[in-house]
Amino acid sequence: AMAGAGGGAYRLRCSLVGHGQDVRGLTSGLFPHGAFVSVSRDRTARLWAPDGLNRGFTEMHCMSGHSNFVSCVCIIPPSDLYPRGLIATGGNDHNICIFTVDNPAPLYVLKGHKNTVCSLSSGKFGTLLSGSWDTTAKVWLNDRCMMTLQGHTAAIWAVKILPEQGLMLTGSADKTIKLWKAGRCERTFTGHEDCVRGLAILSETEFLSCANDASVRRWQISGECLQVYYGHTNYIYSISVFPQCKDFVTTGEDRSLRIWKRGECAQTIRLPAQSVWCCCVLDNGDIVVGASDGIIRVFTESPERTASAEEIQAFENELSQASIDPKTGDLGDINADDLPGREHLKDSGIRDGQTRLIKDNGKVEAYQWSVSEGRWIKIGDVVGSSGATQQTSGKVLFEGKEYDYVFTIDVNESGPSYKLPYNITEDPWLTAYNFLQKNDLNPMFLDQVAKFIIDNTKGQTLGNTTTQFSDPFTGAGRYVPGSSSGSNTVPAADPFTGAGHYVPRSVPNAVGSVDKADLYTRMGAYKSPAAKTENIYFPKKEAVTFDQANPTQILGKLKELNGSASEEQKLTEDDLIILEKILSTVCNTSAETPTAQQLQTLWKAVNWPEDIVFPALDILRLSIRHPAVNENFCSEKDHVQFIILLLKFLNPKGKQANQLLALRALCNCFVSQAGQKLMMQQRDEIMTQAIELKAGSNKNVHIALATLTLNYAVCLHKVSNIEGKAQCLSVISTVMEVVQDLEAVFRLLVALGTLISGDTNAVQLAKSLGVDSQIKKYASVSEPTKVSECCRFVLNLL
Repeated sequence: AMAGAGGGAYRLRCSLVGHGQDVRGLTSGLFPHGAFVSVSRDRTARLWAPDGLNRGFTEMHCMSGHSNFVSCVCIIPPSDLYPRGLIATGGNDHNICIFTVDNPAPLYVLKGHKNTVCSLSSGKFGTLLSGSWDTTAKVWLNDRCMMTLQGHTAAIWAVKILPEQGLMLTGSADKTIKLWKAGRCERTFTGHEDCVRGLAILSETEFLSCANDASVRRWQISGECLQVYYGHTNYIYSISVFPQCKDFVTTGEDRSLRIWKRGECAQTIRLPAQSVWCCCVLDNGDIVVGASDGIIRVFTESPERTASAEEIQAFENELSQASIDPKTGDLGDINADDLPGREHLKDSGIRDGQTRLIKDNGKVEAYQWSVSEGRWIKIGDVVGSSGATQQTSGKVLFEGKEYDYVFTIDVNESGPSYKLPYNITEDPWLTAYNFLQKNDLNPMFLDQVAKFIIDNTKGQTLGNTTTQFSDPFTGAGRYVPGSSSGSNTVPAADPFTGAGHYVPRSVPNAVGSVDKADLYTRMGAYKSPAAKTENIYFPKKEAVTFDQANPTQILGKLKELNGSASEEQKLTEDDLIILEKILSTVCNTSAETPTAQQLQTLWKAVNWPEDIVFPALDILRLSIRHPAVNENFCSEKDHVQFIILLLKFLNPKGKQANQLLALRALCNCFVSQAGQKLMMQQRDEIMTQAIELKAGSNKNVHIALATLTLNYAVCLHKVSNIEGKAQCLSVISTVMEVVQDLEAVFRLLVALGTLISGDTNAVQLAKSLGVDSQIKKYASVSEPTKVSECCRFVLNLL
């Protein structure tokens, strides 16, 4: 029989009663050995350890920290500080609580999501990935949010960190799965026809997903779907893989746990609860499942661990008394008049989990075939629809999120009807008010709608719901990590001495003279990184600017192109003289300051059409280094148009000369306080636009992009803004993939070294993004030596 594919069939090991409501999440624990953690709508998390004497588990301790349902859990692997690992839980209160294994109160709480946190996954170096109904996933390191993954258009139900560093998966109610690398979406997997609910990792290159479309899919990281598995008859909520193999288990809304071996459903175990929310596989191959009846059940293949005959009989009795609602469609279309009688159970079933309905004394009963026992087991009575009772908790999906109820409201006979989602923990009046606002309906309906909600949810409340809710309007009392950037205190680099400035493509002489051409070290072999050299590369203290200029050439080009400008955009002779004056002022560090009128003329020139604007942009690039010009363009009042102008030129489809000069102008903004402040304020926008230019093949554009990143690293080194550093690390990692030019590589290495110097969080984040393996190859570059030397210094930190 199929069930014998890997040992015997699974049978009940034990039932654990403890949670007061639905068990929504499970994960196998690290400590003590063989333990697991469960979380529930009763707002608690519980750690269960095997008890040595019999086949059961004991509740070691109960953790509380959420003010609402707890919906997911994962284990953070051991570190020097916490050798037994940590437990992370996510809840409907939008928070993530982090617990040690022996304290009932949280060690700390992560705040930042704007809706239910419904999925968690942990990676190396203390990273944690969370998915939320707010459509984002967040990457956390210790107690800080490092980056937010944006791109899904509906709730993110499932997240997983892949074994290969820097790769992450998210599954969403928008029916897609996305693969993220270093915080950027690399690929979108489409195929599921409904919300993706669960993900499981098979290997570095393959993973599984399950969805509300009742299918499981096996995918290759490269994007192709290798296989689709059918078996469930309703939503599949959770999927878990057996250790060291490709077999897996799933649970869902069809009251079943299914065990898949060699690509087929080898065994189906029905449970006396409608929703089997979650499952996990323990190291010994036992399966733990949590369901809407609040009971945790463990199943095993091992005869030694199987429950006693009495316990199994009690479980079967409970199952046979369950009532099955035919409307769920789990048993197909049922027409009671056509059903056979009890004699139908004399024939053997064809496969494990096959169901049969019979009619006995006017009652419809459901049975399931067990291959291992060779008999039909009763799995419940099929009852008529139960009318207006509450559907099982949190069952109804509306816009990809779960609600206890979704009512249909008809405001008037002829008009459209509106959907009103409602959870029993909510205030009926507030819900009614929001519903009327959202649908632009007359506020005089408030009493009527609120009364409708109250009448239709009579007697349904969940415990005491008043604890620690934040003010729903102001959200008062919430601290959102990463919201205080403190970036306005960046000390300015000295704009005149230009100390440490590189001239593009020239090599700092200091380096060449350090390491006389020893044949071996040239190849980067056997050289302890700091044997002969001191680190002169990072942390870099001043911005790097693009200074070289040929004023005669620039003006010549400007005059030539001025001939082809349209009448209203033509520069007058006076304008050209003014621009010549600006150029000489900013190129010869004279004490003169460009006047307001001169700057107005420059602004007129840089607003030329795209195909002729580049000489004007070049003048802007050189001028912005002058403190007065920097102040003028980057100060509070004018900076908006200035940034919009430069961002416009960063368009990947635009002219390459404009892209290059706009990047160089942005780099040169960093010389003065006003420019630094502006660049830090607009960092997210600028970096997001600039990184799109990585796709081109122009090495000068790549060098400018690397320099922009380096200048951000210089600023970020001086302030503790881990979200800024995370964005910068993500850019370095992404650009490193594509650049060929060694000068660009060198500047990215200096940026990387500057970002992680003296910041253990940044070092951990760089490791978790896999940056170390990305840069290793540069440690053996022979020319220029600065590349391999700088690379080794960076690797020393990692």
